[in-house]
Amino acid sequence: MTAKKYTKADILDAVYSKIDLERNDVKRIIDMLIEEIKEALVDRKTIELRGFGTFEVRVRKGRQKARNPRTGETVSVEAHGVAAFRPGRDLKQAVWKLGEEKPAKTTRKE
Repeated sequence: MTAKKYTKADILDAVYSKIDLERNDVKRIIDMLIEEIKEALVDRKTIELRGFGTFEVRVRKGRQKARNPRTGETVSVEAHGVAAFRPGRDLKQAVWKLGEEKPAKTTRKE
């Protein structure tokens, strides 16, 4: 079950259609929000958006023996940060029932 991608442009269009602001103003607001989230993560801050979820940085420990999946070569990996997202309770409940839906059958054209 592959869902259609919902891009930043789609979000911009949806917000623009629901608010009385110029399209460029909506774009600047969305861009500023994303930039603020990035900067906070780089500063190792946790971003909590109630009803949605939490963004945070987690540190993965390094390994001496990791494998490059393309070449199969053994490489060492240093400890590094990764951005992580934990959905909030409201978001979890909103998407919980999606797993119960049966995917539509696809028909092949021959």
